[in-house]
Amino acid sequence: MSRTIKIEIIESAPELLEQLKLAQNQEVKERVQTLYWLKTKQVESTGAIAALIGKHRTTVSRWLSRYRNGGLKALLTQGKKTGRTRKIPSAIVQKLQRELQEEQGFSSYKEVQKWLKAVEGIEMSYTGVHHVVRYRLKAKLKVPRPVHIKQALGVVEQFKKTSSL
Repeated sequence: MSRTIKIEIIESAPELLEQLKLAQNQEVKERVQTLYWLKTKQVESTGAIAALIGKHRTTVSRWLSRYRNGGLKALLTQGKKTGRTRKIPSAIVQKLQRELQEEQGFSSYKEVQKWLKAVEGIEMSYTGVHHVVRYRLKAKLKVPRPVHIKQALGVVEQFKKTSSL
């Protein structure tokens, strides 16, 4: 059983409600919601808040200790999200995007992979190159369908003109 929380919330309930409406981030909303529930005495324990929000009770306790130490500003500040740096720097990504927009462009992801290695000295897997080009740059490597060797020039255009489709 969780103990009741002993905390002095400086902000009024209408102020917290206004903050809740202005919050655009889900994490911020959850933190302000916690303070609002405590201020209006709708909940009295970290366990109850944790169950309502869907977080662990130690997370809620950490939020409340942040509020005790630094107020609302400290509670709402979010730490820098850390992660692995990208393999291709943004300057090279822009250069690649310009290359993709040229008329010659690239005919395959393998060709992009070779270009990255030759020009920029970056070795990447085929899957990594595909992900960058297709999803990050939202580019498609469009290659025209092959035409049979024996097909006469202009036959397709003539067909399109005379066809009733």
